[in-house]
Amino acid sequence: MAVPKKRTSKSQKGQRRAHDFIKTIPATQICQSCGALKRMHHICMECGSYRGAQVLPRPASASSEGAAASESEA
Repeated sequence: MAVPKKRTSKSQKGQRRAHDFIKTIPATQICQSCGALKRMHHICMECGSYRGAQVLPRPASASSEGAAASESEA
């Protein structure tokens, strides 16, 4: 059976537990182009940009698609 040879001091115990209470920061930031929340180091899903450059074509919103469809039918 493993038994510690010496008692662990308060200082040593505190140093070992130092990382147990570190708070994690949320991995989100505000998009430079549209101001929406996005994950760090990822393309913004709202406007399709990354670090200020347009990477993907801007996704059309659902409301504008519905309006365009109703206009074409009339």
